[in-house]
Amino acid sequence: PAGASGSTVEAAMEGTRPVLVELQALVAATMFPAPRRTANGVDYNRLNLIIAVLEKRVGMHLATQDAYLNVAGGLRLDEPALDLGIAAAIASSYRDKPTRPEDVVFGEIGLTGEVRGVSRVDQRVNEALKLGFKRVVLPEKSMRQWTPPRGIEVVPVATIREALDVLLR
Repeated sequence: PAGASGSTVEAAMEGTRPVLVELQALVAATMFPAPRRTANGVDYNRLNLIIAVLEKRVGMHLATQDAYLNVAGGLRLDEPALDLGIAAAIASSYRDKPTRPEDVVFGEIGLTGEVRGVSRVDQRVNEALKLGFKRVVLPEKSMRQWTPPRGIEVVPVATIREALDVLLR
C-alpha cells in the first residue's frame, strides 16, 4: 500500500539478470526477553548482522524489538547487495517512515557501517530506469568508471547513516 512503512524496492541480481524486488519488514516491540527474528527469502544470519550494524552504527534500539523480513513474491535471494535494502526496510518500519515508492536501493553494508561497492551497477540502474523508477541510492564506490544514464537520479552514499538520511526524509 502507498505510504506504508517497512517496504523498500531492491535491485538484486538473479544470476546475470537484474531483478527488482520488494523487501518488507515489520519491527515491533517484543513481550519476551529475547526478541524474535524471522527472515523469509534472505539469509537469517545476514538479517541479524544488519540489525547489529543498525544498533551500533545508527543508534537504533532494536534489542527490544521483534524483526520480521520478507522478500515479496516468494523469491529466495542471496547476495551482499541486498544489505542496503534490508537495512532500509527495517529502519523504515522501526521509525514508521515510508521510503519513497519511486526509489530503488542496493549495496553491501560492512560491519563499520560503510556501504561497499557492488558489481553490475549499470544493469541494476538500467533495469530500474526501464521500470519507471526515479531515484537510485547506491554505494559511492560503485560510481567509479561508470556514467549514470539520463532520466534517473543517482544518489551515491558512503555510510548506512547517510543512506537512511536520504531514504527516510
